[in-house]
Amino acid sequence: MTAPLIVANWKMNGSEALLRDVAEALVDRQGSVDVVLALPAIHMSLARALLQDGIRWASQDVHWLESGAYTGELSAEMIAQMGASHSIVGHSERREYFAESDEIVAKKANACFRAGLIPIVCVGESREARQAERTEAVVCEQLEVLLAGLPQGAERLIIAYEPIWAIGTGAEATPEMAQAVHAVLRDTAQKRGFRLDKVLYGGSVKEDNVAALMSMPDIDGVLVGGASLSAQGFSALCANAAATHN
Repeated sequence: MTAPLIVANWKMNGSEALLRDVAEALVDRQGSVDVVLALPAIHMSLARALLQDGIRWASQDVHWLESGAYTGELSAEMIAQMGASHSIVGHSERREYFAESDEIVAKKANACFRAGLIPIVCVGESREARQAERTEAVVCEQLEVLLAGLPQGAERLIIAYEPIWAIGTGAEATPEMAQAVHAVLRDTAQKRGFRLDKVLYGGSVKEDNVAALMSMPDIDGVLVGGASLSAQGFSALCANAAATHN
């Protein structure tokens, strides 16, 4: 059984001190969980110096072009050169605040493959879609557009299901709700000739609910937001995920 993938999305938070504390707190977690820290780009040089023993790091976004006059942007190639292994793509906050369409998300995922990064592509529904019982329709449409923009059979694709109504709100999908969506996503991809490397759940993941989530057969890991900003708390979350998964 492979170790659960725990991705920490720091968003526009964190510091050098926190990175040092997290690196120290996770020393004994190697092998039991697969940890990827999605850091603000400013911390990537320090990550390269500090993160040893299998802890990897990611960007929180990429541009879809390799270079150009795009002030403030970073290409997938630049991120890869900094030693990152992954990039989050299409997070709901990028979709909402920066008007990223499904088509743009697909272009960014393609850029990750071009540069040798593993894309962690986020999909999820709003509260209104959930209440209208359109969850599966929404996430499958997002996935379909993504897959249509990728090379047939592209490997090492990770999908993160993040119900928008549960991000940073304290609300959370039940493990059974998340499992149902994960199973649909995996089946949809398979019908299109793609094998999803992993399907993660993201949405108010905490130390006290990660075990129940990881007990579901189609949940391969979690995308953690606010709970990853405490070194000891995040270490405890990783321990709970590993204990259930094993």
